[in-house]
Amino acid sequence: MNIAARISQTPMSGYQWLIVGLCTFMNCLDGFDVMAVAFTGPSVTEEFALSGSQFGLLVSVGLIGMAIGSMLLAPFADVIGRRPLILISLTLCTIGMFGAAMAPSATVMGSLRLVTGLGVGGILASTNVIASEFSNARNRGLAIGIYTAGYGLGATAASLVAKATLGGDWRTVFYAGGVGTLLALVVIGVVLPESVVFLEQRRPSGALERINRTLARMRMDAVTDTDLDRAAATRAEAARAGSGWLKQLLTPTILLWLTFITIMFGFYFVNSWTPTLLVDEGLSESAAVTAGMAISIGGTVGSVLYGVAARVRTPRVVLIGFSLLSAAMMIVFILSTSTLWLGFGIGVVVGALINGCIAGAYTVGPPLYPANVRSVGMGWALGMGRIGAILSPTIAGMLKDAGASATQLYAGAAMVVAACSLVLVGLRRYDPESRPEAKEASWPGVPDSAV
Repeated sequence: MNIAARISQTPMSGYQWLIVGLCTFMNCLDGFDVMAVAFTGPSVTEEFALSGSQFGLLVSVGLIGMAIGSMLLAPFADVIGRRPLILISLTLCTIGMFGAAMAPSATVMGSLRLVTGLGVGGILASTNVIASEFSNARNRGLAIGIYTAGYGLGATAASLVAKATLGGDWRTVFYAGGVGTLLALVVIGVVLPESVVFLEQRRPSGALERINRTLARMRMDAVTDTDLDRAAATRAEAARAGSGWLKQLLTPTILLWLTFITIMFGFYFVNSWTPTLLVDEGLSESAAVTAGMAISIGGTVGSVLYGVAARVRTPRVVLIGFSLLSAAMMIVFILSTSTLWLGFGIGVVVGALINGCIAGAYTVGPPLYPANVRSVGMGWALGMGRIGAILSPTIAGMLKDAGASATQLYAGAAMVVAACSLVLVGLRRYDPESRPEAKEASWPGVPDSAV
C-alpha cells in the first residue's frame, strides 16, 4: 500500500490538522488581499479619480496575476515541491502588498497588484493540494472546508482594519496585509513540511528520512527504501495499464474548469463589488463596509458547514445544493440592503453559501487527478477559474458605467452561479466520490491497480 493509501485510510493525527491549519492561515492571505481592494475601493477611487471601469480593471489585474500564478507557477510544485513554491509565492505576496501600500498612482498600484496576484495564485494551488494530501478520505471534505474558511477569516480581518481606518489613510490596510504575509513567510519556513506524497513520487535526496520524520509526527509506521521501490514499480505498472488516462481526463477537466469559472464569477463579484455598489445605492461607507463584513463572516462559517455536509453526502451533490441556494440568496440580499439589520443577516447567509461553493470546488477537484499531476490539474483549474474572477469585476464595472443598477448586476451574477449546478450534473460520471467502489482506491482518481 502506498503512502497516499495509508493516509487516506488512517485516522488523522493532531499534526495533520496542524498542517491543515497552516494551509488555512495561508488562505487568509487571499481573503485579505481581495477584500483589501474591495473595502478601500471608495477611497482608492476618489484618490486616483477612477471610473467604474477603471476600478474594475484595478481589481481584475490582481485576479489576472492569480490566474497566471495558478497556471504557470503551480506546475513547479510537482517538480521542485509544494513547500519551496509556497515560500517563493509568499515572498512575491510580501513585495506586492507593501508595494501597493506605497503606490503613488493607480498604474503603479496595478502593477504591484499583479505581483501580489502571482504569489496568491501559487499559494492557493499548492496549499489546496497539501491540505488534501495530508487528509484522510473521511475528513477530506471537512479539511478543505476549514482550509477554505481561511478566506473568510482573512476577509474579516481586512474589513476590521478598513473599518478602523475609515476617514484615515486607506494604505494602512495594505501595510497590515504586508505584515501578515511576512509573518506567514516566517512561520511556514519554520513549520510546514514537504508533502510526503510528493517525496514518495519524486524521491529527491534525503526523501526517505524526510518521509519517515513526517510519518512519525503523524503517528504512522515508517517506510523503507524497499517500500518506496515497490510503490514506484506499482505506479509504473498502473501507468502502463492506464496509459490513456490523459484522454480520459479531458472531459472532466473541462467540466471542472467550468465549475471554477462559474463559482468564481459569482464569488469575486460579491466580494469585490458589494461595498462600492452599496455606497452608490445610498448607504454610508461605514454601512457598506459592515455589509461586506457580514459576507466575510458568513464565508468563514459556510466553508466549515460545507465540510460537515460533505462528510455525510457526496461532495459534488452538496456543491449543487450550495450553488443553487447561493444564487437565490444573492438576489434576496441585494433587495434587502435598505434595511441594514436584515441585509446584514442575509449577507452572512450569502457569504456562507458562496464561500461554501469555493470549498466544494476545492474538494471535488483533487480526486479527479493522480498525485503526480495533481498540482498541475488543480493549478490549471484555479487558473481557468480566474477567468470568471477576472471577467466578473470588469463586466460589472462596464455595466455599471452603462447604467445598470446594483439589483441588475446581482441578478446577472446569480444566474452564472446557478449554471454551475448543471455543470456538476455532467461531472457525475467522472467523479470518483460518486462511485462507491472507487473509494477503496489509494486516492480517488488513481487507477485501482496503483494501490
